[in-house]
Amino acid sequence: MENSFRLLNIDSQIEELSEKTEEKYKEDFEKISEIELYNQAKVLKAFKDAEISQVHFSKTTGYGYDDIGREAIEKIYAQIFHTEDSLVRIQFVNGTHTIATALEAMLLPGDKLLAITGKPYDTLCEVIGLIENKLSLKSYGVLYDQIELKEDGGFDFPKIKEYIENNKVKLIHIQRSKGYALRKALLIEDIEKVVQLIKSIDKNIIIMVDNCYGEFVEKREPTDVGADIACGSLIKNIGGGLCETGGYIVGRKDLIELCSQKLTCPGIGKECGATLGQNRYILQGLFNAPAVVKSALHAAILASGMMAELGFEVYPRADEKRGDIVQAIKLGDKEKLIKFIQGIQYASPVDSHVTPYPWNMPGYTDQVIMAAGTFVEGASIELSADSPIREPYVAYMQGGITYESAKLAICQAIQNMIGE
Repeated sequence: MENSFRLLNIDSQIEELSEKTEEKYKEDFEKISEIELYNQAKVLKAFKDAEISQVHFSKTTGYGYDDIGREAIEKIYAQIFHTEDSLVRIQFVNGTHTIATALEAMLLPGDKLLAITGKPYDTLCEVIGLIENKLSLKSYGVLYDQIELKEDGGFDFPKIKEYIENNKVKLIHIQRSKGYALRKALLIEDIEKVVQLIKSIDKNIIIMVDNCYGEFVEKREPTDVGADIACGSLIKNIGGGLCETGGYIVGRKDLIELCSQKLTCPGIGKECGATLGQNRYILQGLFNAPAVVKSALHAAILASGMMAELGFEVYPRADEKRGDIVQAIKLGDKEKLIKFIQGIQYASPVDSHVTPYPWNMPGYTDQVIMAAGTFVEGASIELSADSPIREPYVAYMQGGITYESAKLAICQAIQNMIGE
């Protein structure tokens, strides 16, 4: 029988490198599998406690009043994140929309927003007003400041302490994932320490965490360690590859109520929002999510180990503890970057015949190249890779519904890059 790698014309040397990498990091693979089992138990218990049945998959249209499936979903999310309430809606178009909704709901003219993980992800810059927009928070009179992370990627505790002791801050924004930056994603233990510091100085400051790419990577979530609000996208980790659209916000009940009224309008809040037959996908995707996140993390370890062996800088290293599913690979060369990302596309189940090129993507200041041969458009829990076209030319790879397909794609991308 023909070798599986040869079916895709992958060179035997690359195959051997993948197998050696798997053996070298076997213990790291096993640690992730143990985390997955815990998170799967947590999700299963929430489903059992909510007594999920076929009736919760029913479709609502129009106003979406009395959607018992939607209500069950929000109960499950609140239980998993150990929060008072949640807002899980297909009306959110992406992760940026959920974060923007939360910020707009909680910040009024004259309030100050402080980002303590440096400049937020590119698509939030226009929301805040770092890039001019007539509907930005800045245009409404919301004040903004930021504190950079230290060179080692950790919080600058002295600066944070000094700032909030001497300034009136309404909301602190924490971005858990690295975004388009060369740093490690934040661990829950990192977030826990900074939350304790902030609350010891001013317990009224709202702490909001952008949780995109971080769900189920560890046993705990940001809301387990004191974050007031956490936000994310249903087409990333927590959607398990099945959600077709949507986002979530979890946290304090009073804050969730504000967010719901910003998403719909004052006086309606959570009462409306047709689910249009998406409840089963949301529930089944959530149930699958711990296993899918495990596959994505295993793929990240493999890519990190193989690329490091080939002499490239990787963030994080294969044996480092992870705070998200994103693997950054510093290629240092524009052509290598493009070839690597194109190689991921060539090994995708959808649009493998398409060649991605850099383009002017909405919300980004630099051109972006993106490989996303996914069943759900833009779903980055499915294997994808992307990068802004700027030095030092870093590929950001994430996802993998199955580890086996991700492994083949990573090998394809490496081969395409090195030209064998």
